[in-house]
Amino acid sequence: QLAGLAVIAFGLWLRFGGVMADFASDKRSPEYFFMGLYVLVGTGALMTTVGFFGCCGAARESQCLIGSFFACLLVIFAAEVTAGVFAFIGKKVAIQEAQKIYEDIYDDYMKNPVGKVNSTIYRYHSALQCCGKGNTEQQMGLPCPENIQ
Repeated sequence: QLAGLAVIAFGLWLRFGGVMADFASDKRSPEYFFMGLYVLVGTGALMTTVGFFGCCGAARESQCLIGSFFACLLVIFAAEVTAGVFAFIGKKVAIQEAQKIYEDIYDDYMKNPVGKVNSTIYRYHSALQCCGKGNTEQQMGLPCPENIQ
């Protein structure tokens, strides 16, 4: 149950706090980023429920609750394997999507280097520990965090 609550807290922290919160609230954020955060919170709720079945089943020595606990563990294990396979397969698409979002923000910044775009590109640089697109000439004038080359 505690692990489930920790996963819920982590998912909510990613959505509403921390470095990634601005990416989640940005209009350019991909839809799957929102889905991923809500799936993380849902998974935490499921883990908490399964932990409750296991705890109550063990305390009452109920075969029904222990059986429910076992069945839920099997479903969760199958879902984890499936999610791992899909994440591995979709890794290139996720990287390309993140690069496209950065390209769009970078182009917006070059057109108008003040305002919200400035803070968005700065947050990208801080979260990813990078600055610019690799060309040192392009990095001139970009809002880069300290000690990042």
